[in-house]
Amino acid sequence: MKVANVLVIISLTCMVITCAHSVPYKELYIDQYVDHFNFVSYGEFIFKERYLVQDQWWKPGVGPIFFYTGNEGPIEEFWDNTGFVFDIAPEFNALVVFAEHRFYGKSLPFGNKSFSHPYVGLLSIEQALGDYAVLLTVLRDELNATACPVITFGGSYGGMLSAFMRFKYPNLVAGSIAASAPIYLLSADSKRDYFWEDVTKDFNSVSPKCVERIQKAFAMMEEISKKPGGLKQLSTIFDLCNPLTSMDDFHHLMGWIRNSFTYLAMMDYPYPTSFMGNLPGNPVKVACGVILNNTDVLHGLAQAAAIFYNGTAHSCFDIWQDFVECADPTGCGTGLASMAWDYQACTEVHLPSGSNNVTDMFPVLPFNDAIRNQYCQKKWGVMPRDLWSEAQFWAKNIKSASNIVFSNGDLDPWHRGGVTKAPNPNVGVILIKGGAHHLDLRASNKEDPSSVIQARNQEKAYIKKWITEYRH
Repeated sequence: MKVANVLVIISLTCMVITCAHSVPYKELYIDQYVDHFNFVSYGEFIFKERYLVQDQWWKPGVGPIFFYTGNEGPIEEFWDNTGFVFDIAPEFNALVVFAEHRFYGKSLPFGNKSFSHPYVGLLSIEQALGDYAVLLTVLRDELNATACPVITFGGSYGGMLSAFMRFKYPNLVAGSIAASAPIYLLSADSKRDYFWEDVTKDFNSVSPKCVERIQKAFAMMEEISKKPGGLKQLSTIFDLCNPLTSMDDFHHLMGWIRNSFTYLAMMDYPYPTSFMGNLPGNPVKVACGVILNNTDVLHGLAQAAAIFYNGTAHSCFDIWQDFVECADPTGCGTGLASMAWDYQACTEVHLPSGSNNVTDMFPVLPFNDAIRNQYCQKKWGVMPRDLWSEAQFWAKNIKSASNIVFSNGDLDPWHRGGVTKAPNPNVGVILIKGGAHHLDLRASNKEDPSSVIQARNQEKAYIKKWITEYRH
């Protein structure tokens, strides 16, 4: 198989862009081997990997390549929510490339069969990084850009991949911006009980009474669920499309509520956004306002949970469609992407544990290693191999790393899984006070706190330094 010409344009349309201010892109595809590491297993089998390009600011053959390492979803979602790259690309005369992760969006190696055995086994971090490395190699060759430094960007799981690209392919990557990247989760001995505690802290910072009322509401739900007609009563309070009929349904409702609060905390941006959900500015504060201003704590909880699920657009809520239980207690999303992330959470990506109602405000919804192993064996026929992830992706042993900036916001419940202390002088660490999940990667906004403005300026300084070093 010969890698296809990367400049074959499949689409030059911007129809998929939903935000009026979004930057238009060229939608392109490249042929990729389904297995980069075994010359026999799938022979010449290839798939089409999608990537998006914007070259309006690029100085051909000279300007750097800003490469976004796509994460667990369709790549246009991250294009629309990573405005920092576009804000600085003109200054650097950069070519902007966003690569879609295999098994997500339109990059399904085996179409509808992608999530069946044995094909799903080709969904791994190693293979995704291999895709990105091949794409970069071919792009630079086709565009006569072998002298152009590559700077990778990514947020959350994409931030992990951005750092891993520098770990694994320093021959291709001059530097990496890894925002809200909880790479330490891949260490087998990492603590995993901080996530729900930090979500609780976000709500507590608005008002301790908000947390008290949330806990009281969950306790009331437990009491009501055990009474005759209680499940029907709860179904009415939460405007459910299909009434609860069992305690399993009730526990799913609890998870649905917790999932909403997870995203309110993660996306606690100071202005309205449409990333992962249509949310108002300062959604944690808004949710607490709803809870504190409602005389009935249960109705307050229901209305607060509805904020993430866009309650005003629904006559009822389908909690089974809105929320999928999986190997990631913080949520796998919905649709095919939820299947892909569930598999990754069962193999290489070890995520936080469940809530306990002791260190957090949520009901007891346990999830530990034993539950994870049992679930993954039953669902996918696999057992997690955390020691392999630790060996393959360095875990906490990153003393030899260089040219990476790890940024984290103190409002982000993921930040304790990330790098908050520099392992050496060649790695930058930025803590953004008042910052939610990879706020620094978003476009500049008049509501931005001064801390994120400063963080972006620091990141620009690092990028300039890396480019200068690369050229000398």
